Amino acid sequence: MSTTEPVITSYAKAPAKTVTVDGDTFAYRELGAKEEIPVIFFVHLAATLDNWDPRIIDQIAKTRHVIAFDQLGVGASSGQVPDTLEQAAADAYRFITKGLGYDKIDIFSFSMGGMIAQDLVVAHPGLVRKFVLTGTGPRGGKNIDKVVGVTYWDIFRSVITRSDPKEFLFFNRDAEGKRAGKAFVERLKERTVDRDKPISNKSFSRQLRAIQRYGRSTPSDLSVITGPTLIANGDNDRMVPSVLSEDLHRRITGSELIIYPNSGHGGIFQYWQKFAPIAAKFLTD
Repeated sequence: MSTTEPVITSYAKAPAKTVTVDGDTFAYRELGAKEEIPVIFFVHLAATLDNWDPRIIDQIAKTRHVIAFDQLGVGASSGQVPDTLEQAAADAYRFITKGLGYDKIDIFSFSMGGMIAQDLVVAHPGLVRKFVLTGTGPRGGKNIDKVVGVTYWDIFRSVITRSDPKEFLFFNRDAEGKRAGKAFVERLKERTVDRDKPISNKSFSRQLRAIQRYGRSTPSDLSVITGPTLIANGDNDRMVPSVLSEDLHRRITGSELIIYPNSGHGGIFQYWQKFAPIAAKFLTD
């Protein structure tokens, strides 16, 4: 009788797992067939494991081994959110190398996750083979430090309209953007069991301050990124200005840039039908 476990390719059904490294417990989920080099997903500000769009993660998991995780101090992971994104990158490195045992990975990142992922590859250039950077910008990027004001204003707007803040933060407020935002929020509800713990207000505030420090600090040397790199964003990103995606494209030799029209920070979620197959092919070829 075979003891081989069936391959899970639906994020909604990926089991909740934990691994302890140096006394810190990291919560994660994995799906797709096992392979030597996995795709590690780095998530955005205020997000837990439940914030990945299943339309994107499931498409990639058809051909790749996908691992999503909670940073320390977030969701079901232990500890507290670190003061800096450099430390978050160092924590991620421990999770990947000591916790999971990988010495080579591919990365899919969004927003703050892309900032942490950049810090990771700058500190450990040999770790990352392929890189997907979406809705993000470089260390020291213009106006990244203004994310705090934008975020709190949109949270206020969402409260008075009884909406999810992501509908304001990620999408334009025209008819098309509103439709895309509501559809995205509904997709995040598809997992009905073993859902993650929501982020605390304290952890959210610590993340915001860490992003602010990142935006106000000296730029990193991104010439260390030499592998295939895919950069994507909407053309009207209010959280991490779209021009910063173009800045990344200029600074990362050989990178590919996609800017989706009439869309904001969540452009890849609004245009998931176009983006998901492109990302999956990039990570599989």
